[in-house]
Amino acid sequence: MSITLRPLLIALLCLAWLLPGLVAHDPWKPDEAYTFGVVYEILKGGSWVIPQIAGETFLEKPPLFHLTAAASAWLFSPILPLHDGARLVAGLWIGLALLFSALASRELNGPRHGLTAVLLLLGCLGLVVRGHQLIVDVAALAGFAMAYYGAALALRRAAPGGFWLGTACGLVFMTQGIPEAVIIVVIALLLPVAARPWRKPHHVVTLAVAAAAALPWLLLWPLLLLQRDPALFAAWLQGANLARFFGTRDMLAGLAYYLRTLPWYAFPVWPLALWALWRARRGGQIGSPAIMLPALGFTVTLLMLGSAAESRELYALPMLVPLALLAVPGVDPLRRGAANGWYWFSVMAFTFFIAVGWFYWGALELGTPARLHAHLHTIRPGYDFGFGALPFMLGLAYTAAWFTLVAKLPRSPERPLAIWAGGLTAVWALLATLFIGWVDTTKSYRSVINDMQRAMPAQYRCLASRDLGEAQRAMLHYFADIRSERLESRPQSACDLLLVQGLPLDETVLPPEWKKIWEGHRPGDKDERLRLYRRQQN
Repeated sequence: MSITLRPLLIALLCLAWLLPGLVAHDPWKPDEAYTFGVVYEILKGGSWVIPQIAGETFLEKPPLFHLTAAASAWLFSPILPLHDGARLVAGLWIGLALLFSALASRELNGPRHGLTAVLLLLGCLGLVVRGHQLIVDVAALAGFAMAYYGAALALRRAAPGGFWLGTACGLVFMTQGIPEAVIIVVIALLLPVAARPWRKPHHVVTLAVAAAAALPWLLLWPLLLLQRDPALFAAWLQGANLARFFGTRDMLAGLAYYLRTLPWYAFPVWPLALWALWRARRGGQIGSPAIMLPALGFTVTLLMLGSAAESRELYALPMLVPLALLAVPGVDPLRRGAANGWYWFSVMAFTFFIAVGWFYWGALELGTPARLHAHLHTIRPGYDFGFGALPFMLGLAYTAAWFTLVAKLPRSPERPLAIWAGGLTAVWALLATLFIGWVDTTKSYRSVINDMQRAMPAQYRCLASRDLGEAQRAMLHYFADIRSERLESRPQSACDLLLVQGLPLDETVLPPEWKKIWEGHRPGDKDERLRLYRRQQN
């Protein structure tokens, strides 16, 4: 592959990976729904200092990501729904994560290997869906990538490296909170202890500049929150930060969870990372910056996330960057048999999945075969099927691009990786264009809230809620412009309507003055029920 074509091809691949899935669907439960709830409150004129959902304080995360999403929603509001406009900012943050990962790899492995890290991240199975969602974690991922770039750059230029390291720490703090920012601090402090290349006097300059660069990020919003409401500040400090990492969770259980998750989440990056480690150990390069920085970063991140009070695959996103950086030295020396096997497996597997995707699309939208058509509409009832010209043309374009890539991509050390990333991109694009409406039918709360509104009386005082989750409250506010009064915080509410969330076979027993007037759920949802009650007049 020519030097001029390679960056252009990877840039096009990044765009092809980023764009599908950012628009054309409602906020999905649970993470997108409550995140957009905070964004929607800002757009409605609410405070950015004290994030809220449906009129009530929601201090789970600092507000930087929500502010950028609100700005994006406002900017694109003339042409896109608010939720689609807000979700576009996820593409921006992921783009920054890819950029800083490339810069970090370039510093660690040389100019030719910067884009290899981008291909590795694009190929991670765990990043495909999460990288297109309206969630604060995508902004934090950009911050972690920036931190690795700052640490790598510090070997050559201490002050600029410190600036990016400190800015990354502040960015992660303003999107995630204290514990995630501490991960970056620990990595920066341990680098001179664990790795000789950083064991130099100028690393003190790096740390000093990093502290100065991080300080404004670390102080501005917390001081504003403290000034506005000291009690809320204390609640945020304890509940949203300290309690997450200093609870009663067994650390071994957390580590076991992530070690079970990473084999699929970080595939195919982790086998290449292990290969790079093995080669470095045999070649006496285990102490090189290209190995030590990502290895230390991954270890610190894994240990700290494993000690958290809650484990989710979503929280494993920060581990993808150091794994990708660690895997970069393992791409070029991959043995010919392994490289050819990976290449042909990718070609056959992704071609098969593309063919299956078109077969299922024909059943879903065209009704052939009829039995599969009926099955697909049984598991997603309520979907309005029919041929759509734009999704069809986009899917056709991605399919053609895949076969063109397979036919035209010249032989090179990166060819198996590029084919894997391209195949994953094509399959994701088909899912995000041909099947996005079908998936949205059951992921969105729009239909169930519209159905509930039709059952509500024309005149009512207000609506109270019980056991209603943050995602459901946020979507009730967005789709119906209703802010429910939670009985958990206002037990003496005088509302004449009550919305209760529960299980299908476990209906809440209410006093006799409450009469159920509606019950519903999202199409195909077997676990959640919403029930609406009306207070009877004496």
